[in-house]
Formats: sequence, structure tokens, C-alpha cells
Amino acid sequence: MSALWPGRRPTLFSRLALTAMRLVGWRPVLAPPPGPKFVGAVAPHTHNADFWPGLFFMWSTRSPVRFVAKHQLFTFPLGLFMRAVGGLPVDRRRAGGNFVDGVVTLIDREPEIMLVVAPEGTRSRGEYWRTGFYYMALEAGVPIGVTVLDWGRKQVGVIGYVTPTGDIEADFALIREMLRDVRGHTPANETPAVPRPASAGGPSKS
Repeated sequence: MSALWPGRRPTLFSRLALTAMRLVGWRPVLAPPPGPKFVGAVAPHTHNADFWPGLFFMWSTRSPVRFVAKHQLFTFPLGLFMRAVGGLPVDRRRAGGNFVDGVVTLIDREPEIMLVVAPEGTRSRGEYWRTGFYYMALEAGVPIGVTVLDWGRKQVGVIGYVTPTGDIEADFALIREMLRDVRGHTPANETPAVPRPASAGGPSKS
């Protein structure tokens, strides 16, 4: 049995995507979602090559994977590609300049969505995660799906969920525990799953 989004049936295309993953030794994983919407915190994101297992995860599981980007990137012809791989435009101006609020509005309007975010914010090693994804989930009232790009085990997908409580330190501790044995493409580039500290102007909605 392959991992599939609840209510979906395999298609010829999803079977082909799964077969391609298996041929190169990868496996999609999808812990049963607690509801039709969640924010996927994708980690570790350490290399451009992460794009491919992520894309094949979306195709093989038929998950409603989406990501957000500035609306300016969705003009022709780039916009065709952006939408084809799950991109959704967010206009900061319509959300009063607040990106998180704009994303929350987007989550509210979708009947189902796996909104993926790479909270490390860089493919190089950083000191902490950006916390915008946390506040997106908290304000939208949806869980955080801990979504791995695990090059050690060659598996990609959602391994568990954390319901944000507003206690960001406690919630991040749960995320860290889930990621404890997960290794990225370039382990030296992994950023620890800790929220931006007060000394750096955080935690914040960014």
C-alpha cells in the first residue's frame, strides 16, 4: 500500500510517480492527517536537490501540496510553472502588508491544503528557524505537519503533527524530537529546530 491523501484513489500518474521513487530507493510517507488542512514544516532543507523528492511526494500521494510566494512571481510565463507545482500567490498589500495574515486568509478559503514552508529560510546552516510557519498554523487553527526530507532513510513526507498551543518553546521541543534522527542531503547545512531568540528580535511572525 502506498501513502495517499485521505479520500484519494491512486491514478496512473500517481502509480508512475511512486514507481519512479522506488526505483531510486525513496519512499513517500504520510501520517494520517488530523484534518483536511495543515501547515507542513519542511526540514532539513539543505540542497537544491530537495525539490525532486518533494515533487514526487506530491504526485505519488496526491496530496494538496501548496506553497506561497509573492504575487509578482505569478505573471506569465513563470506563473504557469509556479501554479503547476503548487504555488499560490499572496499579495501582501491586501493583507495590510502582513504576510502571515495573508497566508491565514488563503488557508481559510481552501477546502483542503498542505501548505508547505521551509522554516530554515536558507539552504546553508543557520542558527535558528524562522517562525512564520508557526504563527500561520496558530492563527489559522490548524496543526503543523512535521515534513521531512530524510536523505539518510530516503523517505520524504509527513511523519507526525504538532498542534500549536502558543507556547512556542514547548511546541518546538516536540518538533525537535520528531526530527532527532532525520538527516538532510548535506548534514553540515542543517539548521537546528529552535525558534528565533529574543536577542535576534524574535520569536516573530517571519
